[in-house]
Amino acid sequence: MISVIGTGTGAPLPPDAEAVLAEAALVVGGRRHLEAARLPEGAERVVLGPLSPALDVIEKFVDRRVVVLASGDPGFFGIVRALAERFGADALDVRPGVSSVAAAFARLGLPWDDAVVVSAHGRELRTALNVCRARPKVAVLTGPGSGPAELGAGLLHSRRVLVVASALGDPGRERVERVTPVEAAARDWGSAVSVVLCLDPDDEHAVSVMRTVAGARPAPDRWALDEREFAHRDSMITKFEVRALALARLGPRLGDLVWDIGAGSGSVAVECARLGAAVTAVEKSAEDVERIHGNAAAHGVDVHVVHGAAPDVLSGLHGEPDAVFIGGGGRELPAIVAACAERVRRTVVVAMAALDRVPAAREALVAAGMTCDGVLLQASRLVPLPGDVTRLAATNPVFLLWGVRPPAHSAASSRGLN
Repeated sequence: MISVIGTGTGAPLPPDAEAVLAEAALVVGGRRHLEAARLPEGAERVVLGPLSPALDVIEKFVDRRVVVLASGDPGFFGIVRALAERFGADALDVRPGVSSVAAAFARLGLPWDDAVVVSAHGRELRTALNVCRARPKVAVLTGPGSGPAELGAGLLHSRRVLVVASALGDPGRERVERVTPVEAAARDWGSAVSVVLCLDPDDEHAVSVMRTVAGARPAPDRWALDEREFAHRDSMITKFEVRALALARLGPRLGDLVWDIGAGSGSVAVECARLGAAVTAVEKSAEDVERIHGNAAAHGVDVHVVHGAAPDVLSGLHGEPDAVFIGGGGRELPAIVAACAERVRRTVVVAMAALDRVPAAREALVAAGMTCDGVLLQASRLVPLPGDVTRLAATNPVFLLWGVRPPAHSAASSRGLN
């Protein structure tokens, strides 16, 4: 039997843990855990570093008592997963402590059943950043190179507030500090950070409805919303039939970054944000920039809006997008497609009303090593007529073109949420 004991956030061992520890032939844990615990005489000890060597040592003690000391709740982004995979869940006796996430929210007096928890420890920081941009209440488990300073640097243009909780549970060292992204990026936070909370100040103390499902808000019950649900000018909006297929090809999800280039009313940007992605919308019209802000607010999502013309502003956009929608561009369209295809991780979708622009856009996608496909969309909608009858009214045809990265690249880019 392998006993996995969560030490909590600086708290003493659970009441029954001392008896278990007294029987241990092998004790595995971080250096501070081993130094703080009363280990039995004669017990071997392993200081946790790389996981594989520690698991190999544990395997040699399978017929004797092994105790693993871990921070917080070892079943929550902790060592239980690796132990269960190697030795089987039936071989584990898990005794959890209070996780750093629970402790940090408790210090603020906030519930956290509506929070999203993302780990940046040993993982790509971009996923955590995108989740922080897309959701109003996020807890980030940090690690070397993915701490408060790096999070702050990636969120400089956001309105988020960072709460940095360090040395939780240690009466002499515990600190819980509320800082802006700019302030976080400018500091050296050391190695005592337990967890970072990323909060939307407007949402932080909002009265919310009773939750049924913990974590991220449920996916919307519908998408490809009617044009009447967005403010727009002179019917300059991606029609919902086109938007439906575009969303299917973009595949926006929590942890993704999506660009909407030539965003217009921002209908595609807003829908991608509703489906969980972090979104940057690029629009050259100042009037439409305001519309995008208004539409995002009306639908309760965050969209980072950049006022400028593509492709010039693209080089200044932060991060590498998972997917890009291009709904405008005019004569600059081939250059825009090429610039986006060079940086995108998964998919570029281009909507064009002018068919003579299709060959150049397709050539740009293929030149970037993407597989390319497309379809001409033409829909007819029911329109009421006098006498309680209806007719079909045709919408303007639109050519939708999409380029997709080869599977090897796509698989590598999708590991962030695993």
